[in-house]
Amino acid sequence: MSGRARLALCAAAATLLAGCALLPLVDPASWYLQAAFLLAVQTGVGAAARRVPLARSLTIAVQALVTLMLLTLSFAREQAIAGLLPGPEVFRYFGDLLQTGSDDVGRYSIPAPLSDGIRLMMVGGVVVIGLAVDALAVTFRSAAPAGLPLLALYSVAAGLSDGAAGWIWFLLAAAGYLVLLLAEGRDRLSQWGRVFGGGARAPGVAPSESALAPIRTGRRIGAVALGISLVVPLALPALDGGLLDAAGTGVGTGSGGGGTISAVNPLVSLRDSLNVDEDREVMSYRTNSEETQDLYLRIVSLDEFDGTAWKPAKRHVEDVPGSFPTPPGLGDDVLRTEVQTRISAADWYAQDWLPMPYPASQVGIDGKWRYEPVGRTLVGDHGQTTRGLEYTVKSLIVQPTAEQLADAPEPPEVLKRQFTRVPGSLPPVVAQTARDVTEGSANDYERAVKLQDWFALSGGFTYDTEVQVGSGSQAIARFLRDKEGFCVHFSFAMASMARTLGIPARVAVGFTPGSPQADGTSTVGLRDAHAWPELYFEGVGWTRFEPTPSRGTVPEYTRTDTPGTTVPNPDVPSRSSSTAPSAEPSDSESCTAAEKKLEQPCGSESPQAAFGATNDDPPWFLLLVLALAGLAVLAVPLLPMLWRTRARSVRLGAHGRTEADTAAATLAAWQEVSDTAWDFGIAPDESQTPRKAAARIVRVGHLDPEAAASVHRVADAVEQVLYAPRPRPTAGLGDDVRRMTAGLRATADRGTRLRALLAPRSTVRVAWAVSDGWIALRSRAAARWAAVVRRPSGQNS
Repeated sequence: MSGRARLALCAAAATLLAGCALLPLVDPASWYLQAAFLLAVQTGVGAAARRVPLARSLTIAVQALVTLMLLTLSFAREQAIAGLLPGPEVFRYFGDLLQTGSDDVGRYSIPAPLSDGIRLMMVGGVVVIGLAVDALAVTFRSAAPAGLPLLALYSVAAGLSDGAAGWIWFLLAAAGYLVLLLAEGRDRLSQWGRVFGGGARAPGVAPSESALAPIRTGRRIGAVALGISLVVPLALPALDGGLLDAAGTGVGTGSGGGGTISAVNPLVSLRDSLNVDEDREVMSYRTNSEETQDLYLRIVSLDEFDGTAWKPAKRHVEDVPGSFPTPPGLGDDVLRTEVQTRISAADWYAQDWLPMPYPASQVGIDGKWRYEPVGRTLVGDHGQTTRGLEYTVKSLIVQPTAEQLADAPEPPEVLKRQFTRVPGSLPPVVAQTARDVTEGSANDYERAVKLQDWFALSGGFTYDTEVQVGSGSQAIARFLRDKEGFCVHFSFAMASMARTLGIPARVAVGFTPGSPQADGTSTVGLRDAHAWPELYFEGVGWTRFEPTPSRGTVPEYTRTDTPGTTVPNPDVPSRSSSTAPSAEPSDSESCTAAEKKLEQPCGSESPQAAFGATNDDPPWFLLLVLALAGLAVLAVPLLPMLWRTRARSVRLGAHGRTEADTAAATLAAWQEVSDTAWDFGIAPDESQTPRKAAARIVRVGHLDPEAAASVHRVADAVEQVLYAPRPRPTAGLGDDVRRMTAGLRATADRGTRLRALLAPRSTVRVAWAVSDGWIALRSRAAARWAAVVRRPSGQNS
């Protein structure tokens, strides 16, 4: 194997090793095999192009074109021309697919499902980085800058991954880069000839061992550099833990400070969760409660409002207590029931906060978790998430009466001041609307109920998950004006308006109770994601309200007795929180076998369901094999041009300096002169001497004086090696042949030039060579067969 081919393999291996850092991000990892296959094809195309050889820019262009065609066949064959050639529709489809993949990345936690958009991002990213690495390290023979695209690939993966084994991926990426550098070094050394080993070798040291000294030194330097990159960050306090402490020192996935949680907004992807085509199961649970309509699974509370967004405050956390203290503000005279719930989170669902019923009184869970007492939430420590966990929660179902809420005394001044704070940038229309809606109310409870009923019933609001969440101080004002939105808009607006009325309020984020199953469990999906306001009443504590129409259940203590009201009856929960198994067949029961195989909910409005997509498509590897066959068919018309390019390169390439090498180089140059003239329509005449053949080429080809002199110099060199006793090398024969070629091209018409390029006449020599080889092969076979069957003399019986 040549040094450049070895370098190309090392470049591909380095890319794949750096790409391993992406494996934890997506499940399943089948995309990696597809990326490896495409990368192998791309590397092989580059090796073939360099062997022709093509110019550097053409080599990269050919690799990029083949890669684009394979990506087109794999992802956009229906939009392609003849199923393979990329056109405008393909690029538009790729843009849509990448946008979908970007949305999926923001929508799902790690590991994300392998959607078509994410697959294109993964596979395309690896092959694009691989093309850059191959171009830098192999085509341009500079391996050191190739570390930049490798670093970019690793950095993207490291920035998204929250696993504790990130140092393993770093070691793999670093090892691949070091191997690439070592391969380039060996290739450069091999071009120098024998390795200089310095002075005399020590007794007993073999020459090969001395020659390997620079390589061993390079390995040691690489190992030391890698070790320093791992160890030094640990000794620098400014770097906060170094590479081996990938999760940082704080709580959650950020760096933190060890005793606080950061203010991370969990609503970034809530709208996307509500709009997913596939309602993936997030968790399932079993409870001993007879009524589950109020069993909301709360994740975190958002209690800071800066006029732009609601977010959780940065608070101190502590060890998880064996039993939680009594919820703040809950009096002894309020009816409560303790229930126990066993929750199982999906393997793909990685949440920093622990979903559980509110208010929880005790949690049994394994792992590294911390307790935040104000919000009564559990947050993962040092990368701990909910992925695949099973845990038990004891919680209270608090059932206050309307009278208890109406008679609630003033809350503590400290709590009221903190949870009624509104920014000065809040538009005045928010407070004015709150006052108008609650006009005539006798207490905070009546004001809260009127706000809830206005949003859910009488205000003319429409539930629409396609509306953007919005940001800025005018977002709530726009919602009040347009009256379209989903749970985020309703909860944000009601909590803000309650604060302007002096009622302590915050926003809770989590899931509605989900859907009951026939086996007694309940399942919670992505579409059950929800946000709702919590208002504080002294003697009861933080109390849930439900202003979002058609979502969740309206709490019993907020029901009004107004005649004609159509507020949803809490005893008739919404779809997501029904407590009794439906008499209708479930989605899974009414699904066809094909729909179950697709893992699509029945009745899905996804594009795949709308257009009747099936799973009968051939596998991707078969498509790639077909693509390679198609590329081979397309390459057949280009074979004559490639053969001539290769033959010209070999004939005019470097040769040795012996007499035999000189003769071979000169005759090869004359052969190239004869074939080039033939390609431009001047057929060779083997009966003429080199001098007469050169004169004929000059005359028929109408060559200018400079080109004519070049042809005659080559002819003189041929006669010199044929007839001189000791042939002498003639310098510049390659340049003479190139000048002659340029002269012929300048005097030929366009059709002749195109034929000389794409269908050169001299390629008939290939057929002659094949014919001669076949005749020789048959002659050898016949001779061997005759030797076998010929009876030796003296063997007659």
